[in-house]
This record gives sequence, C-alpha cells and structure tokens, in this order.
Amino acid sequence: MPETQDVVSNLTVEEKASLCLGGDIWHTAAIERLGVRSLTLSDGPHGLRVKPEGPDAAGISGSLPATCFPTASALGSSWDVTLIDEVGSAIGVEARSQGVDVVLGPGINIKRSPLCGRNFEYFSEDPYLAGALGAALVRGIQSQGVGASVKHYAANNQETDRLRVSADIDERTLREIYLPAFEHIVTTARPWTVMCAYNRVNGVHVSQHRELLTDILCTEWGFDGLVMSDWGAVHDRVAALRAGLDLEMPPNLGISDAALVRAVDSGELKETDLDTSVRRVLQLVDRTAARQPATIDVDAHHALARRAAAASIVLLKNTDGVLPLTQSRVCVVGEFARTPRFQGSGSSQVNPTRVDNALDELRHAMPATEISFAAGFELTESARNAELADEAVTAASNADVVVAFLGLPSEEESEGFDRTTMDLPAAQTALLQRLLDGPAPVVVVLANGSTVLVTSWHDRVAAIVECWLGGQAAGAAIADVLTGAVNPSGRLTETIPLRLQDNPAFLSFPGEDGHVRYGEGIFVGYRGYDATGLDVAYPFGHGLSYTTFEYTDLAVSTTGSHDTGDLTITVTVTVRNTGVRIGAEVVQLYVADPESSVSRPLHELKRFAKISLEPGAETSVEFTLGSRDLAYWSTRHHQWLVEGGDFVIEAGASSRDIRLQETVRVEVASPRVALTAFSTLEEWLADPDGRAALVAAVGVDQGILGDEELRKVIGNFPLSALAAFPGIGITHDVLKNL
Repeated sequence: MPETQDVVSNLTVEEKASLCLGGDIWHTAAIERLGVRSLTLSDGPHGLRVKPEGPDAAGISGSLPATCFPTASALGSSWDVTLIDEVGSAIGVEARSQGVDVVLGPGINIKRSPLCGRNFEYFSEDPYLAGALGAALVRGIQSQGVGASVKHYAANNQETDRLRVSADIDERTLREIYLPAFEHIVTTARPWTVMCAYNRVNGVHVSQHRELLTDILCTEWGFDGLVMSDWGAVHDRVAALRAGLDLEMPPNLGISDAALVRAVDSGELKETDLDTSVRRVLQLVDRTAARQPATIDVDAHHALARRAAAASIVLLKNTDGVLPLTQSRVCVVGEFARTPRFQGSGSSQVNPTRVDNALDELRHAMPATEISFAAGFELTESARNAELADEAVTAASNADVVVAFLGLPSEEESEGFDRTTMDLPAAQTALLQRLLDGPAPVVVVLANGSTVLVTSWHDRVAAIVECWLGGQAAGAAIADVLTGAVNPSGRLTETIPLRLQDNPAFLSFPGEDGHVRYGEGIFVGYRGYDATGLDVAYPFGHGLSYTTFEYTDLAVSTTGSHDTGDLTITVTVTVRNTGVRIGAEVVQLYVADPESSVSRPLHELKRFAKISLEPGAETSVEFTLGSRDLAYWSTRHHQWLVEGGDFVIEAGASSRDIRLQETVRVEVASPRVALTAFSTLEEWLADPDGRAALVAAVGVDQGILGDEELRKVIGNFPLSALAAFPGIGITHDVLKNL
C-alpha cells in the first residue's frame, strides 16, 4: 500500500467516509484503486468465532472450528501472566490461520455485580488485576501480527438495557475503578484497537463521549491506535467521529457514510477531522500487513487449553485432605460430568475443535478405581429430575466418596441479559442436600461463568472445586486436579459473598428508567466487603493447594521522593513451600492508607506474583511500587494525589489472609488549593499563606480567630457566608482585600 499521507490526499470525501465504516458485518472497507485492503475482524476473546460468508454472517452458531480456551473468568483465576500471554499467542496463530486481522478482545470490564450476564468474559472485580491480565492477553495476540481490541470502553458492567442505559458514575469512582485497567493496557501493551461500549456514561453515549475517547484515551494516555464501535453502538455518526470514534461496525451503509459526506460539505465537520480517523484506519491496515498465514497444531493448542484450564481451577475447600482422590469407589454425580458446560453464550461462543468430558477423563486417569455414574438431574428443568435424583442417591450409598458436578445451565447466564439470582438451580441443590445426608463425603465441582452462592451447603461438603467455564479441555483439566496430577493453583479474582444482598452494588443494580447509579462508589467487590467487615463465603484472592506456604522476612525500603517524581518503594518477602508436593503460590501485595483525609478502601491490591516451589524450597519475591500505587483520585485537583504520612504494605494469600505487614512513611509536600471567597474558614486556616493573610486582616486573637468554640461550630462556612455575621471580624471589605 502507498504511504498513508499519499493515500489520504488521493481519496475522495466519499471514499474517506467509507473507510470509517465497515465494508460488511465482519470486514472493513477496501479502496482497491489505491491498494487499501479490507481487514477481517473476528469475535473473541477466548477463541475465534469466524463466520463463513453467507446469509447467516450475523448469527451466533456455525463458526469455523477453533480452540476454545478458558473464558476470562477462568483464565483470570490463574493469576499467571506468562500463561495468559501464551494463550494470547495461540489465539493469534489461529487468527493468522483463518485470515483474521483483529481479534475482538480481551474484555476487561469490572465485575461490579455477580449478576452481570457477561461476567464470564471479564477477568476481575479489581482494576489492577484486570489490567495486568488483559495486558498479557493483548501482548500475546499482537505478537503474531494480529491486532487486539480491548473492550468494552468504558463502564459496561451490565447487560440490562445495555445499548441505552446511562452509567451514572462520579469522577473519582470512574478514575479509580472503571478506567485503570484500560489505562494500564493502553500504556503498557499498546493495543492496536479499543472498542467503545454500548452504554452511556453520565448521560452521553460512549460512542459520542469526547472526554473518554479523545481527552482521556488519546491525549492523556497516549493511545495511538484505532477506536471502533461495538456492533450497533453508533447513533450519530458525525457526533461520534468528532468525539474520536474512527470505525463504525457494522456499517450503516447509505446512512452513516452519507451523513459524513454531508457534514463535510456543509462545514459541520472539518475534513481534517475525517482525515484523522482515516489515517488511523490506514495505520491499522499497515500494522496487520505483516501478518502471515499459519498452520494450527490442533493437538498442541488443545494441550495448552488443558494446561490453562487446570491452572485456573480454584480449590475453595478441602477438608481432611479428601482431595486428591485416592478412594477405591468413587461415585460421580451430575450431568455436567458427561455433558460439560465449558463456555458462555453469545458473541464469544466458539465452535471447539474437540471437547473433553470429566467422566471419561477420570476413568482414564484412574483405571484401577471403581467409578460409577448417575446423572442426578437434567440440564433443563425436567419432570425426570426427581427420578434421576433417586438413582443418584442410591448409587452414592455404596461409594467411598461422591463427586458432584453442579453448575449453571447455559440459559441462565449469557450475553444479552443479566442473572436474577446467584443460586444454583433448585433441582441441583435439592439433590446435593440428599447426597450430604448419605454416608460418603461429598466433593462439589462447579461449572459456572460467574460466582454462585454456596452458603446453604459449603459447611457440610468435604471439598469445593471451582472450575468456572474452562474451555474445551476443561474435562481433562478437572480430572488432572481431582486426581492430583496437577496441584491446584487458581485464586479467586472476585469475592464469593454469603448473600447477594451483601454485594456492594446490590441496591443500585441494574438501575431503572434508563439510569444505573453507581452508588457504592469506589467500594466495589472486596473493597466494599472488607471496608464494612461483612463475612464472606470466600474472599478475593483465596485458593487452596495440596501443599502449604509460609511467608517470612517482609522488608520495605524507599528511594527517591514523591515530590521529585522518582519515589521507588522496594518490597521483598520470602515464601517457602512447607508441604510435600510441588506447588504454586500467588503472593499478593496490598497497600493501605490509614491516615487518608478522604474515604479509602481498607487496602487495595497493587502487585502480585505467581511462583512455583519444590517441597522445602524457598524464594525471595521482589515488588516495586511508585507514587501512583499510593494515590487516590482527587476531585478537587482533578488528578492523582498522594498524601504524605504512613502507608501499610501487606503481603498475603488473599484480601483476608494477610501474612505480614510493614509501615513505610512517605513525605509529600501538601498540595496547594486556590483560596477564594467560597473557601471555608478551615481551608484558609489550613493554608500557611491563607492563615497569615487572615491573621493580618482580622487580628491573631480577634473575632472568630480568638473564639475556638465558635470556630468549631461555623468554621466550615465559606468566608462569603461569614461576612454576613456581625462581630467576627470577616467583613465584605476584608473579603475584598483578601
């Protein structure tokens, strides 16, 4: 293709407009006379959904076969950036093999509520973790010359009314919770595209939100790629382009392109603004030009999917070492054991190259063990469920251990709608209660995209194995963990509450009358649970192993300073495997600001590391923190702000399993605030220059400055209001002079 500037200068306005729309539902437009090729886009993010040409191009099913890797809710639970990078690279290879230029993923929206129907596509309730894991997937995909599309920017945290609802979020919450994951990926992994969300933010559709698309994304964060719409997210093509939306998908042909041409002709839209978006489209064409065809090693990718699924499994509970399985007679109960649910429904649905089931894999892995099976229930509500439950209870009565495969049917969670409950289906919980009344210990194996309540039964079961939606190799991965061939190392990326009502977003999700108010503010997920001290079933970061780990020798040192912009806090901690098996531990580093002048979470995750240790081995883990890790977003200053004082550095195995902590003092010059007549007396007195000016004008012991009791009562009044009070020394003349 010729140089970008040469292409732009030779395009007609009509051709420029066409490049800012797709050519069809899965392709960008081509300009053949100038050698501008069309790009092929494909749904992701945990595997390709490439639709063959034809009338069903917009349908969900019927895509070409591809490896279905674990969904983000599973893969994120691995806390393994190296593994996620490897999965991204494999997806990139498959994209090359199918002629795909851009993979539409990863999805990194925050899990604000466990009811969000698309939570299986998202990594975490924590923005730092979501950003770190999402960046790894982007790096992997783009290492293959294939673009990634980070989505859905921003505040797309529900499916209810998703194309119209306004996410009403205060500035600080937006900056601290809903933007940092995007910021981290943009500034570190340099994605080639970002996909805007359907919803509105504070009343403005994101596709037309200049502050988000241009001021923050491009100007502040330095994003130099292309901004595309989610499919159907554009409502005013001219307003969207002015806001910074480069590519509309799918194309509203004959409408959007004509609107752009008319706007340029009338002067409503500058042609230079249109040129800016055209250059970004052409840049994406250039960036993907090096993509070469590839051949997929289907077996190798399936093996990677199996390894990734096993690393993502979270062992929530394991009483008396019931796992790994060593018993002579094992009864497997639950239709999910032979009819696995391994992915979510909607646009991310992959046509897998093959699918393992756990029942066959267990029998293959334990040939000397007597393994019986009873379905126990059907995957849809059925009159046969009572009969199937009776059969399961009878089969379980002769077993040494019962392994119950439970979970959510596909119709209960999907893109397009939100869940209404966190409960497992009633037929499954009723069956489980009957199994628990039997003689054998019960191990529960869960298949679900988002968290489910375990409150009514987790105290009675012997073990709980959370497998999420683990992709096409999940069945073999589950067998690997249950038999001990793989030591579980997954950790929760979201809190499992005791009740749905305990969730911080409960009272305002999913909103009403076209608005959803983010009333919990910054206290999302563990930030809310930990701040209020609510008991939870299992905390953020929790996960067990078949071995144990000891933390010692936490050390914290600082160099540089915040004021000079080179503050570095170095944290080291020693971790030792105190058990008898090789295993992996996720070391989590939290930061707390107990002296903050604003409301802040009890602590926040700022770093993590996954390490593997042989029995008896130990290693020193090092983390580096900077000023941003201590900061909160100040709505007064409209920037990140660090307050001087003591900060607590915590090393632990979950948000509620803090093993060690140290305090570090950080000296910071207090930020200056412009003082006006509407600033309060307290604010004037807190500022050295303001205090001096007041004392000079009023007198050190005169009026309100000499009356401590009165200052306590009305010291939070603005000076302009105090000027109306007689005898306190602050008059309108004083105000004028100040």
